Amino acid sequence: MKITHLETVPYRIPMKKPLKFASGEVHHIEHVLVRLHTDDGLVGTTDIPPRPYTYGETVESVIAVINTIFSDALIGADPLDRAAIHSKLHRTVGNQTAKGGVDIALWDLIGQANSTPVHRLLGGFAPSLEVSHMLGFSPTQAVVDEALSFTETYGVRSFKIKVGRRPVSLDIELVVALREALGAEALLYLDANRGWNATEAAQMLAGTADLDLRFFEEPNDAAEVLTRRQLVTNSPIPIVADESAPNLGDAAREIQTGGANALSIKTARTGFTESQKILSYAEALGLDVLMGNQIDTQLGSVATVTFGAAFEHSSRYPAEMSNFLDMSDDLIASPLEIKDGHIHAPTVPGAGTAVNEDKLSHYRTDR
Repeated sequence: MKITHLETVPYRIPMKKPLKFASGEVHHIEHVLVRLHTDDGLVGTTDIPPRPYTYGETVESVIAVINTIFSDALIGADPLDRAAIHSKLHRTVGNQTAKGGVDIALWDLIGQANSTPVHRLLGGFAPSLEVSHMLGFSPTQAVVDEALSFTETYGVRSFKIKVGRRPVSLDIELVVALREALGAEALLYLDANRGWNATEAAQMLAGTADLDLRFFEEPNDAAEVLTRRQLVTNSPIPIVADESAPNLGDAAREIQTGGANALSIKTARTGFTESQKILSYAEALGLDVLMGNQIDTQLGSVATVTFGAAFEHSSRYPAEMSNFLDMSDDLIASPLEIKDGHIHAPTVPGAGTAVNEDKLSHYRTDR
């Protein structure tokens, strides 16, 4: 099996409502669908979410790097030779989501060629993952109502609460209201998206000390080296590296130098291969990991459950996979369902990323 040509398709889907957080807001999903075609007719598919304000990638840069520099590593290659392909890809610095997406497409081909779900090829630990829902900025009662609706409708009992870049007292009020409404059994954790300094983040920790929060993700900018490490040392709950740990090397640096003591893994930026390395590193050190959300479509979320449910260590906590419900539509051929707070891993050969061609034709922006 050899890769014969590449396909990169930009597309745009509106959100039902904007998702707002400390580092920005999203009104439309503007992603790149990538397909690797082979000489035996198989097609490996992935969804790439450029995040210019997080990683510096854009729709245009993803398409350019794949169609030019990465094509030299991919055209004529056997997808099974992943290590050789990655060695060539990694000669190019950055371009994290482009590299991660290509890896998922390679695994999709490998699964199809072996008539086996990628979830099983990776490890097949659990048939499903529990879902955590990400709550964006809105008035307190609206956020509480959204959380209660997800609990009632989908059985979701875990919530990431977006905080930061606004008065600490307002976010403390929000967390208090959520805990009172959802009860002691709900798993709640925070994500400030680097929106505060360390002093404000410490105030948030003090003001929510009796609310049984589980994690605090990116409370301030990890580049604030001294104060970030002081915050990690003094925090009663794990500090999660997300944007500060977009790859294996950065994750190791943040952990080894005291910038965090837990990790967010996002298959959208580290694919399956590098995500497994990060997971193994975390497990060896006894670190908690969260399967994170890159404001993923269903195509992105199916990759999360494919990987996260494959391993015991990545299945310990609910995974952020429900925000595709905030989108007006999706390209996936077999839509995901959240039942009893879980999403099941795909059982078809490959990664479950096949697309609805009519919807792709409708939403693509390169016509």
